[in-house]
Amino acid sequence: MRFMIQVRATDTSERGDKPGPEFAQLFEDMGAFHEEMARAGVLLDGAGLRPSRQGWRQRYHADGRREVIDGPFAETKELIAGYTLIQVRSEDEARAWAARFPAPFVGITCEIEVRRLYEEADFGPGGDMEIGR
Repeated sequence: MRFMIQVRATDTSERGDKPGPEFAQLFEDMGAFHEEMARAGVLLDGAGLRPSRQGWRQRYHADGRREVIDGPFAETKELIAGYTLIQVRSEDEARAWAARFPAPFVGITCEIEVRRLYEEADFGPGGDMEIGR
């Protein structure tokens, strides 16, 4: 089972300020935690994302048109500032890793969101997304 741990954006992450010395311990803790996940064989990938002003969205309209919308995007609470992708044996194991995830920002209220990825088996016979079910 693969899960994505999403670090939700904050005003701080969307400003894109260069982190100050108060973030040194956080970076050390986050690096050590990712190294631990790698040694345990559960870490697939992880990275921080640049602010939304450096990105874009592509909207697909029902009539087939495509529209590009340049950032920044207004609803910071709906954005992702980073992610960690893990592969584990169960949801309980994913919850255990997420419970130990370091707080991603210093001195402010912040959150992570954990979501399971679809797997090929979800779409086959007996899977959650079996066609016709």
